[in-house]
Amino acid sequence: MTSTISKLKKTASWGSVISPFLLLFLTSCISFRKTDQEIAEYFKDSPVKPSLRTIEADGRKIHYAEIGDDSLPLVVFVHGSPGSWTAFIDFFKDSTLYNHAHLISVDRLGFGKSGLGKVEPSMHMQALAVAAVIKANGLSSKAILVGHSLGGPVIARVAMDFPAQVSTLILVAGSIDPDLEKKEWFRPIIGSFPMRYLIPVDLDVSNHEIRPLKGELIQMLPFWKSIRIPVTVIQGEVDDLVPPGNAAFAKKMLVNVPVSVQMIPEMNHFIPWRRPDLIRSAVLEHLRRTENVSY
Repeated sequence: MTSTISKLKKTASWGSVISPFLLLFLTSCISFRKTDQEIAEYFKDSPVKPSLRTIEADGRKIHYAEIGDDSLPLVVFVHGSPGSWTAFIDFFKDSTLYNHAHLISVDRLGFGKSGLGKVEPSMHMQALAVAAVIKANGLSSKAILVGHSLGGPVIARVAMDFPAQVSTLILVAGSIDPDLEKKEWFRPIIGSFPMRYLIPVDLDVSNHEIRPLKGELIQMLPFWKSIRIPVTVIQGEVDDLVPPGNAAFAKKMLVNVPVSVQMIPEMNHFIPWRRPDLIRSAVLEHLRRTENVSY
């Protein structure tokens, strides 16, 4: 995944001038998920290794990785589009985190081993699947949710639809403001026959969930005021994929909760890989506050 992100960062920097079709060509050899063998190799020398599990949620299978004692406070990571649970794999080697929290990272519906290729554009259904993973940890479980990019509106929807299961939201470059969703001319083209079969399946799924995202975000507008848990927003100031205005949107819409906004100078969209320390610090801070954990 590290090499994937390096390639994407290079191509993303040309976003305003490069042809979308050339971008697709450049990314056609990129893998957005690690194989089982790559995961095993990654953790070969680690004293603690993750467990991989699959459960069912409303007829859909959702796959996830977990590490840390399941009696500890729960932290759930939700990746963007495209992606897989391995977007957060580096956090699974952080002994401070897994010694003080039960970490879970999901393959969102349509990605990884959660029905790769079967698109699920509904934010409610994506949220329901994440909520099912939380419930699988215990009926009374509440989670600190970390969502990057499109994972941001997913975790917000979990807090809206399943408030009893969420203790904190950490929105990392979350695409949550419908007014900031661009109408990109090339998306209908690459989503049509035969183009959609000429690109990696991960990109096809991504395209087919991003196209209706604006409508999904509009549907969520009335429910932002229902969120009543602490929220941290981490946003790059030079993010070309998810505009910085999304952070201001969170501040405006979350009228009934404390909101901490961290605007990071000279930071693009790839916060989980370039500045994982910011996410780590936010998780540990919320653990201190909500679970009275000290380090």
